[in-house]
Amino acid sequence: MAKAAKIAYEPVGLALGVLSGVIAGAAFKQAWKMLGHDEDAPDATDEDRTWQEALLAAILQGAVFPGAKAAGDRAGATVTRRFTGTWPG
Repeated sequence: MAKAAKIAYEPVGLALGVLSGVIAGAAFKQAWKMLGHDEDAPDATDEDRTWQEALLAAILQGAVFPGAKAAGDRAGATVTRRFTGTWPG
């Protein structure tokens, strides 16, 4: 039964992975605006931005994206267990 759960989890996990990436991108953009920045977040090599802006953007992005991925993975595993009766671990 565990093999069936893993097989069932594949398409669910893939779809939720894409969705969580989209949600994470929107959440990051919103958080960046809430911090008082109207423009897009800087890249590390953006010459026109300060060290503080570049590092803050990287730290915030580094927190948001893995959190969204973990939430999507957990939701996918939960849905899979509901349908198969087995956790897809």
